[in-house]
Amino acid sequence: MELSARYFDALALLLAEPGRLVSKDRFMGEVWRGIPVTDEALTQCVRTLRKQLGDDAGKPRFIETVPKHGYRFIAPVEVVGAGVAPAELSRPWSATLLLAAAGTVGGGIAGFIGGLIYGFVGASQPLAPGMGAVSVLLVLLCVTILVAVMGGVGVAFGIAISTRFGGRYWPVAGGALGGFLIGAIVKFLGLDAFNLLIGRSPGDITGPMEGFIVGGAIGVGYVIAGALEERPRWQRIAVAVICGAAGGLLVAALGGHMMGGSLDLLAHQFPDSRLRFDRLGTWFGEPGFGPVSQAATAGLEGGLFGGGVVTAMRLARRSLRDHH
Repeated sequence: MELSARYFDALALLLAEPGRLVSKDRFMGEVWRGIPVTDEALTQCVRTLRKQLGDDAGKPRFIETVPKHGYRFIAPVEVVGAGVAPAELSRPWSATLLLAAAGTVGGGIAGFIGGLIYGFVGASQPLAPGMGAVSVLLVLLCVTILVAVMGGVGVAFGIAISTRFGGRYWPVAGGALGGFLIGAIVKFLGLDAFNLLIGRSPGDITGPMEGFIVGGAIGVGYVIAGALEERPRWQRIAVAVICGAAGGLLVAALGGHMMGGSLDLLAHQFPDSRLRFDRLGTWFGEPGFGPVSQAATAGLEGGLFGGGVVTAMRLARRSLRDHH
């Protein structure tokens, strides 16, 4: 059976809702993606589907017309890989890589915003002679972006690849596994680098546990945002931010360290370090970078990262479907 990509998406939409009415508005929103078309375009689409299925509009066995409302797929459907449309399973690997790359860029943008925040906080501390505020800002900005991009690579590629398996909740597992792997690599390489160059370990910095939790939370955000695809964009972004923030807060509650906590840990492990986040603690009524500061910055980082990765991946996914 040969179908155009758009007609295939229409059939996938009907198959995803067996026995239930699919309104004309849903076809226009999910298949044509807001592109202005007449009702005749939908009629022709259904006519073609019926022809390919050997169906009869007068005595339908597959697609039933509900006059003035929409269509219903009435034949029994055996669901394999629920939650992912067939069009997504047939997506070429180049599209999967593009989806993952978009999530990586989204993570980098989140890192840029977080880096600016930490950079300004670090630059506002009393600095040693000869050290400029701009230097502190640039160093923290670059380090935060680098870590966020690496995290984005793990989580976004994990989610993107997992969507090819067809399960509704595979992105959760994919995000968690991707975050775990990249967290382990970053931590072990970082510890080895410090031991080799300085002869001293920086301590329990961000690692696989943090990556697993935040990656899984972002996977949850990706799944929920997909389920809210018909809702306004701000709602999908809000869901992604909330899920990411929840992951960051869970990390802090379990005694882990996100980026801010790791930087503060490094500063205290090396007494000669000129980096201090004590002033950030005063914003939360603490004398230093205490538990409240840890939780607040962890939630902020998780929210920014989740919002950036999920939003970028969902935008890329929509673009791929519009041009499919």
